[in-house]
Amino acid sequence: MQRIVAYEHGLDRFQPLQAILTYDDFNTGMNGWLDLTPNFTEDSFNAYPSVMDKSRWAPPMLSTATFSYVGTHGAMEGAYSLKLSTKPVAAPHENTPVPGSIGHALKRMSKHRDINRLQVEMWYAYAPEQDRPGLGEEAIRAFGFLFDVQDTEYRYMPCIRYLNAANGEMKQRWQYGRAADVTDEEWAYGAKGEWHQRGIDPQWYGRRYPDGTTDGFQEVPEGHQELLYNESNDKINWIYFRLLVDLKKREYIEFQSKDRVFDLREFKPTLVAPYARIENLINATLWIENDTDRGSFLFVDSIVVSID
Repeated sequence: MQRIVAYEHGLDRFQPLQAILTYDDFNTGMNGWLDLTPNFTEDSFNAYPSVMDKSRWAPPMLSTATFSYVGTHGAMEGAYSLKLSTKPVAAPHENTPVPGSIGHALKRMSKHRDINRLQVEMWYAYAPEQDRPGLGEEAIRAFGFLFDVQDTEYRYMPCIRYLNAANGEMKQRWQYGRAADVTDEEWAYGAKGEWHQRGIDPQWYGRRYPDGTTDGFQEVPEGHQELLYNESNDKINWIYFRLLVDLKKREYIEFQSKDRVFDLREFKPTLVAPYARIENLINATLWIENDTDRGSFLFVDSIVVSID
């Protein structure tokens, strides 16, 4: 009985659809979230060759959000959050992301019934590594959430990216996943033989430009928004995020950041031919990316995926 009451209390801060697919409060463990590793499909268990080196991305971990001055934050509610981190490395925004500059966490799931709408909600916070004086806000390039969906006809990735900074300049605007009219080869930074089609994995594919735009993301209309970032990098504030997509129409509906709702109706993710062996896929992915040689952290207190 106590466990059920605690579960319901935790959901009070969310707005789930008709059925909850998964509710992850990281006080109970990792809940199936794991790092993204290379595809070990070659002889002698070697990774499939790719322009993107995925072998040095930091794995997600449970964290008490400990900082040197204030000590342990814990989570928004409880002791632990899910923490994504980068290594203290970065390349200019217009370059291919360097190994270690992006941290990932994903949850691998599949559809168990027909779904009309799919929604994710989470409470999160972000901060740079507390290794030097200064606010450090400009160290964080971007973070976001992505659904990896495949039905009987298409694979596609509805996603939202918060572009915080590019090449040291603060941007603070939201972008939604939609590929530009480029070739698959251009999508992979000119590399030949990549197995990713245009539109797949826009968090690291799609040519990038110095102003923070990319071939993988488009600007959300009126999408500039300053998020909560406190007076020093040992203070974190928990922020609400929600993304709602229509799987029948294969298009976005809306997303919410704090108390602001952005209407994304009629915007569509990029549809590509389905990949082998992953029909009914509905993976969930989180990521954070560096803009400087200072590590970046994304903390997720709790996350709910719901359907109707």
